[in-house]
Amino acid sequence: MSKNTDVKLISMDTIPIEEVTWLLKPFIPYGKITIIQGDPGEGKTTLVLQIIAARTTGRPIWDGLPETERIHVIYQTAEDGLSDTIKPRLVAAGADCARVLVIDDSEKALTLDDDRLEQALEQTGARLVVLDPIQGYIGSGVDMHRANEIRPLMHRLAKLAEKYSCAVILIGHMNKNSGDKSSYRGLGSIDFQAAARSVLVVGRIKDDPTLRVVCPTKSSLAPEGKAVAFRLDPEQGFQWVGQYDISADELLSGSSRGHKMRAAQDFLREILADGAVPQTEIETAAEKAGIKPKTLRNARYELGVVSSKVGRQWMWALPEE
Repeated sequence: MSKNTDVKLISMDTIPIEEVTWLLKPFIPYGKITIIQGDPGEGKTTLVLQIIAARTTGRPIWDGLPETERIHVIYQTAEDGLSDTIKPRLVAAGADCARVLVIDDSEKALTLDDDRLEQALEQTGARLVVLDPIQGYIGSGVDMHRANEIRPLMHRLAKLAEKYSCAVILIGHMNKNSGDKSSYRGLGSIDFQAAARSVLVVGRIKDDPTLRVVCPTKSSLAPEGKAVAFRLDPEQGFQWVGQYDISADELLSGSSRGHKMRAAQDFLREILADGAVPQTEIETAAEKAGIKPKTLRNARYELGVVSSKVGRQWMWALPEE
């Protein structure tokens, strides 16, 4: 056996400590891979286009967040037309379309191991790359269910994200195994999710077809964030709703526990039906009914409950029609 066993070693003492930066904290980190997955038609692409619109114009993604730097985005889609679907959605969302760039793959299909990805990052300085859906960029010679074939592709993509300090979002469909946990419903090898630092699931609330929720199911770089809801209303379009009390598994299974906020809204409508009620009395009654303070607060904002001070106590009332 050869005695030439020199190995290149790196001392942790020489490694600088760097703070994680975020495109959207705690959901989408810079320099890492994020997966956004869900069943077809649940609003994944619409959600990402809204994020793109905000970040290309510098405006907050939703109310309460600060304004940010304007960034360039590389957006690749293997399913939707650019002129009849993606461009109209970007315009409707208010995006700066001059900052949204597409690698022309009309002559040669783009894949995860394609050198054009790095060339585009060098040329544009883009801070966000979106591949929609990830299944469309695996390559015809790769079996997405085989870990030994997926792992090197994801490793290369992760290195690109780190090298250029850009966020990479992979949009993915989910399989039909409704009994599985959310972490095992992504199509293909589990190595997709293993390589991602953040995984989000998008789904709809079963008894409200316009309401969709984004749930974190993996968060390696920050405490797991709260689920966030948005509406896809046929008349009013996309609207952020705010935090929503549901887990990814509850969302995908349609569990009755996934309707906690709906129950809290019904509770508020009932207790406020005859007029204003002291906040302390409502909170006490909600606790007895098994409604958590956070769920009660979210339900209050969703209903537009009015809070006003009368004497020394705060009163809640339903908004006037």
